[in-house]
Amino acid sequence: MGPIAEEITRRLTDAFAPVTLTVSDDSAQHHGHAGHRPGGETHFSVALTAAAFAGKSRVERQRMVHAVLADLMDNPIHALALTVNAPV
Repeated sequence: MGPIAEEITRRLTDAFAPVTLTVSDDSAQHHGHAGHRPGGETHFSVALTAAAFAGKSRVERQRMVHAVLADLMDNPIHALALTVNAPV
């Protein structure tokens, strides 16, 4: 896991105390596309389950995550795919 993925993991863990959290660097799949940089860490997928999302809509949950990562968006993160849920 690279430094950006580690920072994403740390911030989301601190903000949401997740039940589950997976951060995947998908940058290699976007080689040659907009936003890709040598060395990767530009395109990420995040799967996050946390009690903080209970009663929130999908859009509200995504906005909460984006708020925590706001200063990383656009640079160094180009794209962020989110699967964000409350525990069942």
